[in-house]
Amino acid sequence: MNMYIDYLDTPLGLFEFMATEQGIRQAIFCGEQVNADITAKSKANDITALCKRQLIEYFAGQRQVFTVPLDPQGTEFQQSVWDCLVKIPFGTVKSYGEIAKMLNKPKASQAVGGANGRNPITLIVPCHRIIGGNGSLTGYAGGIERKLWLLNHEGVEVKNSDENNRLDIKDVIHKRQGKTQFLR
Repeated sequence: MNMYIDYLDTPLGLFEFMATEQGIRQAIFCGEQVNADITAKSKANDITALCKRQLIEYFAGQRQVFTVPLDPQGTEFQQSVWDCLVKIPFGTVKSYGEIAKMLNKPKASQAVGGANGRNPITLIVPCHRIIGGNGSLTGYAGGIERKLWLLNHEGVEVKNSDENNRLDIKDVIHKRQGKTQFLR
């Protein structure tokens, strides 16, 4: 299978996205760690070009919905969670419990959190729009600073806390998104 790759410099650091002929397979904030092995063998394709254009529009405040085709790999349950995530509108947040209810599995909040954390298509499949039931930011593989920035970019009022006030995007902008070992 051919894999295509491209990068975009964003306000949150370098963003890496990979595609098959079917759609985007992976998208992450890669910090300064460009995947040299794959980059040397791969080129962009129409899907990565469309993805790049839509990401540029998103960061410019001109796009709220991504229409690039997706090709994420995961279990049936993970896929069902990711399908719910793409239905969360721009500027809106949901809790893990609300996603569990959408799946008719009201006691599956923790499993939803696990699937959310393994989302291979950050930002485009908007896992940053998931917050704790009490309104807290909770974790984010891209770094909680990036999550706060993205939610602010979308106009979401985030529950103010001392922890949020101490966050600094410069602390994560050069770091590769955490929890991405499973993508290699």
